[in-house]
Amino acid sequence: MLGIPLHVEVVKRNQSVASVEHITEIVHSYLSNFTSLKPGLTLSETDLEGQELKSHVFSITFCNIGHDTEVAMTDCEIIYHVYTLNTFGSQTDTMTDESSGEDIHAADVWALPTQEFHGLWESLIYDSKLKEDTLRFVETAFEFSDRCVNPNIIGCNRVVLLHGPPGTGKTSLCRALAQKLAIRMADRYPRAHLLEINGHGLFSKWFSESGKLVAKVFDRIREIAEDKRLLACILIDEIESLAHARRAAMAGLEPSDSIRAVNAILTQLDRLKRYPNVLVLTTSNVTGAIDVAFVDRADIKRLVGPPSARAAYDILKGCCEELMAHEIIVPRDLLFGLQVLETANFSDTEGSRSSLRLREVACAAAAAKISARSLRRLPFLARALYATRHTNLINFVDALQSALRQYLEDTQTLNDEN
Repeated sequence: MLGIPLHVEVVKRNQSVASVEHITEIVHSYLSNFTSLKPGLTLSETDLEGQELKSHVFSITFCNIGHDTEVAMTDCEIIYHVYTLNTFGSQTDTMTDESSGEDIHAADVWALPTQEFHGLWESLIYDSKLKEDTLRFVETAFEFSDRCVNPNIIGCNRVVLLHGPPGTGKTSLCRALAQKLAIRMADRYPRAHLLEINGHGLFSKWFSESGKLVAKVFDRIREIAEDKRLLACILIDEIESLAHARRAAMAGLEPSDSIRAVNAILTQLDRLKRYPNVLVLTTSNVTGAIDVAFVDRADIKRLVGPPSARAAYDILKGCCEELMAHEIIVPRDLLFGLQVLETANFSDTEGSRSSLRLREVACAAAAAKISARSLRRLPFLARALYATRHTNLINFVDALQSALRQYLEDTQTLNDEN
């Protein structure tokens, strides 16, 4: 009987010339000393043991498999992914507006996996299985393509739409998903690119040019997709800027150029279906502004909302642990997981006091519907405004509470002025 599949991602050092097979062998030999493995755990270079391992491996991550409990090594079917990180960052793809002769910033292009997105997937915390569901959707979509499932019988456009208020991590999840796919599907696609389309830049100031610019961008995408050994992930952030509702234009509220742009993007999406190595990822802050025909083309549509109290606690806990690791909070102390606190009926002891107070901050942040982006900024504000140098954990949590109150007051003042 097969064991529980556990994906183990191994970041190979850029200077290492060892083969993937050799690195897999030495990592497996190292892990055989473990009796159990914890999904979600990353072993960094300071955690690794053995000179040969350290000379070739930068980090090892045990990917989540649906639960947080440790898994016995003998119960696992380990699937290794060995890769190096691209360190060149993004490249700008430009095109010329034929009407004005101006160069337009069309897209940012990353060669994946990239150093810039390393650890992003693990840092994203949601209440639902949003990450797991989107990953399974995409893997299934590519499986259907591999097996030549007729798209006229089983509909699949390989289009994802994440919607919700600003700051909830929609764009970050799209980038992290593209990075994850580049790692997981490296055997099938040795090369992977993420093209982040600059939707705002594609609207020409000249009448009737927007539709042409959209078509030119997708011509470029199809050129890239002709390489069947390359995975092309297309990210269109704030898709409402491109797929704006045609009904507004038809009612005379938007110029007819908007209709041309919408029609162009719908036509281009339909043409991309012929390329089994292309995935389209989109986000929206204003779902009601998206054309219904585009929404209908999205295979999966998921709301990404502000963190709940549980997610907010995990986010703040991770932030505090990061600051303790870098000795901004000293000494290093223990923060319990929510499951441990629940098992103990939230008993207030000297050991649990910091965790319980952090939970209070998380509950207050969730009640105020603070975005994940703003929540991750709170530790910085706490350190800058309320924490003394080399503060301990309990005092830093108090500083977090003060920073939250200040943030809410500032936000209310801003809203009142508007």
